[in-house]
Amino acid sequence: MDRADFYAAKLAAETDASDVHAARAAGEDIVVIDVRSDEAWAQGRVAGAMHMHYSEIATRAPREISKDAAVVVYCWSPGCNAGAKGALEFARLGYDVREMIGGFEYWVREGYPVEDADGVHRRPVDPLTGIARIRTHA
Repeated sequence: MDRADFYAAKLAAETDASDVHAARAAGEDIVVIDVRSDEAWAQGRVAGAMHMHYSEIATRAPREISKDAAVVVYCWSPGCNAGAKGALEFARLGYDVREMIGGFEYWVREGYPVEDADGVHRRPVDPLTGIARIRTHA
C-alpha cells in the first residue's frame, strides 16, 4: 500500500473532536455514540451523544440506529481501545462508522459541550490542544 492509500483509508475510518464539532455545527446528521461504561457515561459525555457500550452494539444498534446513519464512536482517550471495538461492531453491521480519535478527553480539552446529570457545560480550553479565545482590554 502506498502512503496516499494508507492515509485515505485512515481518514475514512477516523475523525477528531474538531471535525465532529464542526460537522454538527454545520447541521450534518451524525449519530455520536459513547461506547464507554455506565460509570464513565455518568461522569460526563459529549453533549447530545447516545450511550451504547461496545458490547451492546450488535444487539441494540439494528433496533435503535438507522443503517443510513453516519455514526461516530468514541471512548475515553487515546489510551483506550473501546472506540475501536465499537467501530468494529458497527462496521460488521454495515454502518458508515468512524472512530473519534482522542476520545472524550480531547473533546473536553478542546472546550466543546459536555453533558452530565447537571446539564450541558463547557470546560476551559486546554491551550495545548485548542485555541483559547484571547481577551483584549480596551
